[in-house]
Amino acid sequence: MEAFIVSTGIVALAEIGDKTQLLAFLLAAKFRRPVPIILAILVATLANHAVAASVGAWVSAQLGPEAMRWILGVGFLAMAAWTLIPDEVDEKAKLPRYGVFLTTLIVFFLAEMGDKTQVATVALAARFDALLAVVAGTTLGMMIANVPAVLFGERIAAKVPLRLVHGIAAAIFALLGVATLLGAGERLGF
Repeated sequence: MEAFIVSTGIVALAEIGDKTQLLAFLLAAKFRRPVPIILAILVATLANHAVAASVGAWVSAQLGPEAMRWILGVGFLAMAAWTLIPDEVDEKAKLPRYGVFLTTLIVFFLAEMGDKTQVATVALAARFDALLAVVAGTTLGMMIANVPAVLFGERIAAKVPLRLVHGIAAAIFALLGVATLLGAGERLGF
């Protein structure tokens, strides 16, 4: 349960103002069909985060507990710094014309490659021995951040203080990094 809750919270906060959330805004504005956009974001996120979590679990199994502790601790601290850097999306980018669902699925899946939330999913899966809970949590976090972006778009963007949200997400990543470096989670083998 801890893996699910931590994964949901971290990704929901990290996604606010992220390039994939900005992409969700753009797709909603372009297509004005929220249901297929939301469903495509869900499918793309499940696929992307399942692969990312599998990589995290595999890396965790390959490395010893001491190496994992240092890698994860430094990784979470790096994520804290990265979260403070705002993302941008080119609004003039041409989108493929395969229909709303398929276009959203392809573009969102590709945009999530190497993104903060995908990297966070790798780290969370390596940190917690609960692959399904991490994937479910990170996916729910993505949906918490992106569904309102699709449904309410500009009205929400104007009212959400992104700097504060990014600061909170960075603080959570930093706390996880410091706690991991100090030996938190040793009962889990890290």
